[in-house]
Amino acid sequence: MTQRATHHFLLASLLGLCLSMAHAADKKETADPAVKKSDAGICHDKTSTSFGNTKKFTGFASMDECVKSGGRAAAGQPAAATEAIVKKSDSGICHDKNSASYERTKKFTEFKALDECVKSGGTLPKK
Repeated sequence: MTQRATHHFLLASLLGLCLSMAHAADKKETADPAVKKSDAGICHDKTSTSFGNTKKFTGFASMDECVKSGGRAAAGQPAAATEAIVKKSDSGICHDKNSASYERTKKFTEFKALDECVKSGGTLPKK
C-alpha cells in the first residue's frame, strides 16, 4: 500500500470508529429514558410491567412530561403528580378536568385556572 492509500485507510477507519461510538452513545441515551410513551400513547415509567417490553416509544424524563405531550398513564399507574391543569384547545375552548373533552384534548395550551384560560381569549365548552 502506498503512503497515501495508508493515510486514507487510517482516516476512513478513524471516521468509522467515531461514527460507531456516537451511534452507540445515542442508542444508550434513548434506550433507557425514565418514561416511555408507546406508539399507542400510553406512558410507562420503570415501575410499569410493560416498561421493558415497550420497544417503539418516545422517551421522556418524567410522567408529567409524557402526559403533557398527550400520553396517558398505563392502567394501574398513577398519572403525573401535578396540580390539575386547564387545557385550551387549538380551537380556543377551555377544558378543565370536568369537561367531557378533557382527555381527548391532545394539542393545547396549559393554564393553571379556568378563569385564566378564559381571560386569554378562550371560551367555555358548550353544555
